[in-house]
Amino acid sequence: MAYGKLYLCATPIGNLGDITYRCVETLRSADLIAAEDTRHTRGLLNYLNIDKPMVSYFEHNRRERGEMLLERLKRGESIALVSDAGTPAVSDPGEDLVRLCAENGVEVVPIPGAVAAINALIASGLPTGRFAFEGFLTVNKRGRAEMLEKLKAEERTMIFYEAPHKLANTLRDMLAAFGNRRIALCRELTMLHEEIYRADLASALARCEQSPPRGEYVLVVEGRPREEAAAEERSRWEEMTVAEHVRLYTDGGMSEKDAMKAAANDRGVSRREIYAKLKIAP
Repeated sequence: MAYGKLYLCATPIGNLGDITYRCVETLRSADLIAAEDTRHTRGLLNYLNIDKPMVSYFEHNRRERGEMLLERLKRGESIALVSDAGTPAVSDPGEDLVRLCAENGVEVVPIPGAVAAINALIASGLPTGRFAFEGFLTVNKRGRAEMLEKLKAEERTMIFYEAPHKLANTLRDMLAAFGNRRIALCRELTMLHEEIYRADLASALARCEQSPPRGEYVLVVEGRPREEAAAEERSRWEEMTVAEHVRLYTDGGMSEKDAMKAAANDRGVSRREIYAKLKIAP
């Protein structure tokens, strides 16, 4: 018997009108719908006039329920996987089910639709050509600080998810780690009270402390400015003597000539100046 297929069905993140025709047809034709919260998904199915058997699949039952779903797929059944909102398997236990299917030769079919991270990114006003999706930060204060410190040098635009009651602490930690970078706070995307607030981290934190946040947030944070990285690099070289700088490269296997060229480029000076400081004629 041929295996069934797992369909990853992206559902609306707020506005029910964002459901795609293909997603509706997939939900109608599936043998079973695996949902993060069956009560929540039942409301969507009622709106779409779809009556299908459902089973819950969420963080705390993903291991045993994942094996059960895999067995049903191997028996030839088709299963539609949905999260409470948006695309399943993104910051979501659906990732584990997809891995199980991939390891067992079960076909996985993505059904495109709404993704909160992408909607926030394109409306943020920050660079969109290169970005890093970080999802939810850990709730552990030390772990969160360590993660943000590692991201300090990230030059791509960064995207985070955050709950309203944790927002102030997250902004405070970001300000401490990144400095006062630009940020877009995007909440209630596609819904009646959708809001995109563009500011810097300090202003966003002040606003958050003055007015308690409501709704789920996507944070789009500016990557490390190139000028900042260049300034830090120059400072690093300035702490070395020219001889130490050149030796850094020769110890790595460069010829002396190429090492002097590299050091000159790092310091933003001419090769002649490097030669002169090393008392070597050009």
